[in-house]
Amino acid sequence: MCDRFQIVGSLLRPAELLEYKQQIEHRDDIQYPFYEDFQGYEQCEAKAIQSVVEQAKENGLSILTDGEYSKSMWHLDFAWGFQGMERYIAPHGYFFRDVDGTSKYETRKDIGLRITGELGGKNHHFLQAYRQLQEHAGDRETKLCVPSPSHIFGELSWSDNLGGEGAVYQNRDELKAGLVTAYKDFVGEFAAAGGKILQFDDCLWELFADDNPNSPFTGEAINHEEVQSLATEFIDINNTIIDYGHSLGLLMWTHNCRGNYDSRNMGGGSYVKIANLFLKQLKYDRFFLEWDDERAGSLEALAVFKDRPETEIVLGLLSSKTSTLDDETRVLRMLDEASTIIPKERLLLSHQCGFASCDGGNELTEAEQWAKIRQGQKIAQQYWA
Repeated sequence: MCDRFQIVGSLLRPAELLEYKQQIEHRDDIQYPFYEDFQGYEQCEAKAIQSVVEQAKENGLSILTDGEYSKSMWHLDFAWGFQGMERYIAPHGYFFRDVDGTSKYETRKDIGLRITGELGGKNHHFLQAYRQLQEHAGDRETKLCVPSPSHIFGELSWSDNLGGEGAVYQNRDELKAGLVTAYKDFVGEFAAAGGKILQFDDCLWELFADDNPNSPFTGEAINHEEVQSLATEFIDINNTIIDYGHSLGLLMWTHNCRGNYDSRNMGGGSYVKIANLFLKQLKYDRFFLEWDDERAGSLEALAVFKDRPETEIVLGLLSSKTSTLDDETRVLRMLDEASTIIPKERLLLSHQCGFASCDGGNELTEAEQWAKIRQGQKIAQQYWA
């Protein structure tokens, strides 16, 4: 076991669990967490979680998750669990880039979020799932992964939930206040349940990179002052909850990537272009950063962490999108390069994202997944020996 190698969070779901998850995807007449709608689903999920935690232990992982088996998607289940929130099947899914780099690839469509009342985060189902993880983890550390406040704020504020007759929130400020309340409800109860590490996952930072050709915020016609203001708004809402988590004694971590669905990505955008915003200003204790291909740009972006000696950086140099083992020479070379900027004692290694950010997972087998995890362990042991 080498604690310098970590996983982002999600792992491939077994076939028997996917049978239930695939039924959920196509129905919006059912209520999260869906246990009452499918006989045997809750028991199947609990058994699968126990099994994957044991596999994670056997494969030497020092910080455990439940493989995110309790989720259908990396972010929306958390929103579904809020009071005042309702899910529905939208006219279309999210659009990713297909493997050719240009064609669109549409995701599942049960991505609609409808605000029906004041948002609240008390008695969230994620706490029940986390207690299961704690029970199986034994003396190993655990973490819980949820979407960042800014990510959910972004999705809701760009929807049709604001303003108009009957709307719960008339504007972005009201929505922000409601979302902060809901997150504080949840974070407080997570800490009370014995949680120690809370990880906020986020896929929106690269929208603000002006070298991202896939962003609606790039181009000469864009009002760059408005874009900068929006980025600051995202940073501020996250820092509000990070500060609250710190006040409760929690370690607050984040993971950032550029999309991960069926081994596809959502776009580009380098870290250099957003380093002085998201990397420098967000108050996280540990950053999991995607660096598995050229889209992330130069490692020079790490320089913003030089004056934050307490902050750790997990370099996502390995890929969870591929079925083959990664190029170890490249990984070691990039670790060496990173260590000329940040001391290697503050660096860790991971894959760029989870293996199944949504329940269908990436295009590899479970055996290939665990082989890639063992490779990550081996590289970390070699480098930090």
